[in-house]
Amino acid sequence: MAPAADKLRVNFRRFKPHLLMVLVQIGYTFLYLFTDACFNHGMDPHIFVTYRHILGGLVMLPFAYFLERKVRPKLTLALFLEMFLLSLLGVSLTLNMYFASLKYTSSTFVTSIVNTIPSMTFVVAVAFRLETVDIRNPRGMAKVLGTSISLAGVLVATLYKGPEVRSWKSAPIHITRTKYVHENWIKGPILTVVSCLTWSSWFIMQGITLKKYPAQLSLTAWINFIGAAQSAVFTVIILHKPAAWSIAFDIDLWSIVYAGVVCAGLATVTQLWCIKQKGPVFVTMFNPLGTLFVGLQEYFLLGKRLHAGRILGGSIVILGLYVVLWGKEGDQYHFKSQERAFSTDEEPKEPPKIQSETSEREVP
Repeated sequence: MAPAADKLRVNFRRFKPHLLMVLVQIGYTFLYLFTDACFNHGMDPHIFVTYRHILGGLVMLPFAYFLERKVRPKLTLALFLEMFLLSLLGVSLTLNMYFASLKYTSSTFVTSIVNTIPSMTFVVAVAFRLETVDIRNPRGMAKVLGTSISLAGVLVATLYKGPEVRSWKSAPIHITRTKYVHENWIKGPILTVVSCLTWSSWFIMQGITLKKYPAQLSLTAWINFIGAAQSAVFTVIILHKPAAWSIAFDIDLWSIVYAGVVCAGLATVTQLWCIKQKGPVFVTMFNPLGTLFVGLQEYFLLGKRLHAGRILGGSIVILGLYVVLWGKEGDQYHFKSQERAFSTDEEPKEPPKIQSETSEREVP
């Protein structure tokens, strides 16, 4: 029993980041359901982002204060400015554009375009030497090939519609479009693409900031509070309706609670931990799973139509994901061999010197 338990423990530790990222994507899947409902109810996306991150910061604050009191680095002005830029990329710019595009288009379209983030992140990470790619090694080639396959799947899912799959008639949830939703298929796609660019930059910058500030809980709290302040200033400038800030005890409140606790809090700190363990490319490669989960959610829960092109594209994306993950499995062995080589090179050469001195003293 002991060897079996040890093997299970080793496998769990090995695949813990993979499991956590799948759970993160499941959490984001339900976020689309909540945001779709509250935006149809009249909730402004920018106010939603602001409240979401205020709550996310309040949830993470006590954990960050007590659990990381001894390991939290000293906050310098340069580090604070870096966090300010990190919050600007990840919250103020990305999420405000992202949720606005979700209001103007649909969750199906947005999640399809978001799948380009892994490819963008991979290119930027290689350029900044945050990702190792050795094309002479099969695992290095797998990273490039898998990223290309995933991008091809995204294009298939986006450009090829295909025959329609009959909708699920017994769908338990029905969300109808109201007068508060104004579709705009020019502004919406532009906001989606730009948000993907800033989102990719955010993942890269998280990897850089974590090396200087390795306290994930504290960094999550800072990102939430700074991002909420930035979003609040932006919202006040563009929205001159004080009544829009009032939240009733309805779907708007529950959407903010879910988004703040699960997504802005738990999901963000989980992503930071996985980035520290596996790098930014690893985290973004799980975004395509979100598209698959959202498609299944819309089909079975909302009764929306599903097309064969979406299924085919999603299958290709998942194939590319597995290829990239296989390629990244070689990174840990690469890093371990580097650490062994480094420790060998840094071994002190004192013992031989002491031995020679001792031998000299023993000579008559």
